[in-house]
Amino acid sequence: MTKTTAKSKHIIYDKKNLGKNTLLSLYKNMLKPRMIEEKMLILLRQGKISKWFSGIGQEAISVGVTMVLNKDEYILPMHRNLGVFTTRNIPLHRLFAQWQGKTSGFTKGRDRSFHFGTQEYNIVGMISHLGPQLGVADGIALANLLKKNNKVTAVFSGEGGTSEGDFHEALNIASVWKLPVIFCIENNGYGLSTPTSQQYKCKHIADRGKGYGMESFIIDGNNILDVYSKLSKLAESVRKRPRPILIEFKTFRMRGHEEASGTKYVPKDLMDEWALKDPIVNYQSYLKEEGILTEKDEVKIKETIMKEIHDGLEAAYAEEPITPNLTTELNDVYKPFKYQEVNSKGKAKEIRFVDAISEGLKQSMQKHKDLVIMGQDIADYGGVFKITDGFLRAFGEDRVRNTPICESAIVEASMGLSIAGIKSVVEMQFADFVTSGFNPVVNYLAKSHYRWNQNADVVLRMPCGAGVAAGPFHSQTNEAWFTKTPGLKVVYPAFPYDAKGLLMTAINDPNPVLFFEHKALYRSIRQEVPMDYYTLPFGKASLLREGEKVTIISYGAAVHWALETLDNNKDISADVIDLRTLQPLDTEAILNSVKKTGRAIILQEDSLFGGIASDIASLIMEECFEYLDAPVKRVASIETPIPFINQLEEQYLPKNRFESELKSLLAY
Repeated sequence: MTKTTAKSKHIIYDKKNLGKNTLLSLYKNMLKPRMIEEKMLILLRQGKISKWFSGIGQEAISVGVTMVLNKDEYILPMHRNLGVFTTRNIPLHRLFAQWQGKTSGFTKGRDRSFHFGTQEYNIVGMISHLGPQLGVADGIALANLLKKNNKVTAVFSGEGGTSEGDFHEALNIASVWKLPVIFCIENNGYGLSTPTSQQYKCKHIADRGKGYGMESFIIDGNNILDVYSKLSKLAESVRKRPRPILIEFKTFRMRGHEEASGTKYVPKDLMDEWALKDPIVNYQSYLKEEGILTEKDEVKIKETIMKEIHDGLEAAYAEEPITPNLTTELNDVYKPFKYQEVNSKGKAKEIRFVDAISEGLKQSMQKHKDLVIMGQDIADYGGVFKITDGFLRAFGEDRVRNTPICESAIVEASMGLSIAGIKSVVEMQFADFVTSGFNPVVNYLAKSHYRWNQNADVVLRMPCGAGVAAGPFHSQTNEAWFTKTPGLKVVYPAFPYDAKGLLMTAINDPNPVLFFEHKALYRSIRQEVPMDYYTLPFGKASLLREGEKVTIISYGAAVHWALETLDNNKDISADVIDLRTLQPLDTEAILNSVKKTGRAIILQEDSLFGGIASDIASLIMEECFEYLDAPVKRVASIETPIPFINQLEEQYLPKNRFESELKSLLAY
């Protein structure tokens, strides 16, 4: 507890049975980030670093939580948790290099401040969107639960971040799955300039724990002994009996959200009140009163830290600036993946597209013994398309997991599983629903390897497409949202054979893959498919037919429309290219065919503007202009949302317009 009086001490401490070494370690670990910050503020004013998010006044929380955790337990800090990084003993020259954008930092100059993680120190840094790391912590905690290793995960958020949907989704999942994760909320009074009175109406953030059926506690975040002692007991309890816990740390931000924003919006008396509760000044006075810290000790400790800061800065300054290297930049977007071809050695059987997907999943579950599948209604019910029917019985509820309706947190949890070394497949019940988890897909999964060398070993299954009269919210084919996002791979098969082989490659690939499955093909297309395990390569299109007059380029259900058109027009001699994967794209197959035929038409189900057909058309114009006998033609759905009733859906889709557009191109 704290009190504000005219006396010299404004925090009441109880050391309980803590030894002198622990008491001094708590002091040293709080003092180091404070002294680093004071130096950084000077460097900021000198223009030697670009930005700074100060944690002055909040050191007790970072240090107390980190000292409670074992070094092999993950901690997910925010941008005011310098004490997490220093208490985990990250060499200061690497931290300084990170802030200066030097190579020996953690992001090779690609991200700043605390937007990084490191497997070496079991730290997973935040992204500017704040909320996603809460769900990532769920995934790491789930991995610990599956491994039965009795480890706990701690994740930080500010009181402002608790207004994000990710907070609620993450707490709900953690509660339902009984995950060993401690949610640490630093309530420091303001989200940038917005006070807590304008952020939430409950008395305490800890009260929200009741709504999720989890234990919650309020701790004085400026009292290092309270933080350390109470967290020690809670962490040990969670290790023995896995479950989530919500902790609200009451504290205050003594400087601006970041230095440029200042603190003019904070009442002076409030600043003065909290200044009296400085966690380091008060604790230092307490240690001296108890005879644990002498003036001589204090001077020696500060001199040691000052030297460490000086030496770290000198090493960072001495390091050469990063020299841009285009190859390095491009190669670091994805984790290297050496494709291994596995050919079928068994019999084939004619099966449906939906069965091919199911078989691919099942055989991948058998190959990768810890592979986890997550999604709504995928367990007992077998999924809305029955693709995982029987999986629960075959693989158990740990690996086949029904999820609440919370796409964002489930995508984030898949990232957490990957950080902990476990592959996962997430089923979006419909591809349309990925919008509820869009942020972690494009900002977390896609960017993590490029930012700090952490891959996202995740496959997102995306049942998509029209032709089944499902209306605007169940019929989109939204691949173009992701083909433009570096770091993601996008697969879109048109045939059962391709679907199975490509799915198994997607699961083998350590990078995030969006695997589009057209719903209208599930039960309408059959093909001879090997019944055993096999793989197919990404970035290799399929040449379905060969001709001389035109190149038809397509993917997904539209491939079948193109083939049907040719079947009805036997006189048209055409190459038909089924792209199969959109990222990576087989540009060689496209360009070689167009150079041969002199004409190109691209057919996609997606609406025209901004679709992948536009990029392919530009590619052809840039690379094959002198070979062309006609303009490159794009054929796509009309520029409206997808309607429900059949006759409107037929008008929307380009299927019935393709034949006339193709003939028009040939007549040019």
